[in-house]
Amino acid sequence: MKLFYKPGACSMAAHILLNEAGADYSLEKVDTGAGLTETGASYSTTNPRGYVPALQFDNGDVLTENVAILHWLGEQFPGIASNSDGQPLDRFRLLELLSFLSSELHKAFSPYFSGKDFSDAEKAEHLDKLNAKFGQFDALLEKGGDYLLGDTFSVADAYAFVILNWTNFIGVSLEGWPRVKTYVARISARPATQKTLTEEGLAA
Repeated sequence: MKLFYKPGACSMAAHILLNEAGADYSLEKVDTGAGLTETGASYSTTNPRGYVPALQFDNGDVLTENVAILHWLGEQFPGIASNSDGQPLDRFRLLELLSFLSSELHKAFSPYFSGKDFSDAEKAEHLDKLNAKFGQFDALLEKGGDYLLGDTFSVADAYAFVILNWTNFIGVSLEGWPRVKTYVARISARPATQKTLTEEGLAA
């Protein structure tokens, strides 16, 4: 299978998971602004909506939308899908987390990547909204364990890391959220994450 990605974008979550699973896959970088892949092909033939990620299977089928791809990877590689208890509710806890990450935390970063210039008042408003989401995420870590579903890394952690790592690109600090900062550092230190950062040209 092939992952179409953009360095540092939400497609990095699927990239991390493929490395976590030791999957057999290839990568193709996408310039979403130009609508072209690194081979010069029109990306619209893969994903007409033009954004990443897209996962192309060996038979030519393509799966798009980040949450769908992450959920598929979790089903395909159960070791990275849920916590070790295997309770029936775990699958839906995972969907609950992915929904929050996609519709709330991810969305709170959107203004910073819009390319618009903001007034000081607008900047303060965006930062207030972002910090409110950091607070909600911090509350998810209160129950203990190293990861969102307890002591076992899951697909939700890969996505959460990618989103929270965007603070490094927009100049927002996590110093006020020490538990969140420690969580990000923990996932960053995983070998699969380091491999992914290197492959996307983002390693420190």
